[in-house]
Amino acid sequence: MNITIRDVGPRDGLQPEQPLPVEDRLALVRALAAAGVRHIEVAAFVSPRAVPAMAGAAEVVAGLPDAPGVTWWALVPNVKGAGLAAEAGIDHLTMTVSASETYSRRNVGMSTEESMAAAVTIAGMAPVVDVAISAAFGSPYEGEIAPSLVASLAERCREAGAAVTLADTTGMATPRRLNDVLERTGTDVGLHLHDTRATALVNAYAAMGAGVRRFDTAVGGLGGSPFAAGAGGNLATEDLVHLCDDIGVVTGIDLERLLEASALVAGLVGRPVPSRLAAAGPRGRLAKAEPEG
Repeated sequence: MNITIRDVGPRDGLQPEQPLPVEDRLALVRALAAAGVRHIEVAAFVSPRAVPAMAGAAEVVAGLPDAPGVTWWALVPNVKGAGLAAEAGIDHLTMTVSASETYSRRNVGMSTEESMAAAVTIAGMAPVVDVAISAAFGSPYEGEIAPSLVASLAERCREAGAAVTLADTTGMATPRRLNDVLERTGTDVGLHLHDTRATALVNAYAAMGAGVRRFDTAVGGLGGSPFAAGAGGNLATEDLVHLCDDIGVVTGIDLERLLEASALVAGLVGRPVPSRLAAAGPRGRLAKAEPEG
């Protein structure tokens, strides 16, 4: 079995951090590409006043390396952002429509319906648009989100020609809740999982068993929306790759090179990253250790 991993570390991972120079952000992008990551979200075309860490998106795009086989993605919050991304030369866009009305207004300053209208427009502006339905498994503001609402939003996105990713914005998903939603949306979706309540990896495992083949992760497990109360970091790319390597799921990513990228981002943010694997190391290293005595 093969899965596709899109590393959102240079965008989602860094967005709540202190702003880093463009060259540092590009160094992370290059490290991910060198590890074999073939889908990388590199920037967000958002207001630098709202998200200072994402300032200089066009400069990041201009400095992207020549990396055959790698698809570069950018997040856009609205039609204006989509236009800026197009001017910069990005043709794979992610855009958020929230199943939580309160989070939608906090995150992008629009209602859910206004965001959906923008998504329909943006779907016609780029060759590939992936709409992330945020708070798909629960909202820190409204609590439970009806799976039928998520399915309705997903269907409208597909009718507009966009792909769909279900985002667990504040880590409220469990395998049971995941299955409740997938029964209504189908498994031709991506999953964007956060580890706020330490369920991201088990949710990814359950989703693979259900038939999901696309996952968003962030190297080091960094990230989290600055506009969602209680948001934790993303599922760490290295944690998912390590699991997949052991159970025979093909990702195409070199784990040792990925851990080098994780160490790089830890140095850039100036502290250890949340990733369990970055702290403990892969189990294969233990097997190679010399026995004591």
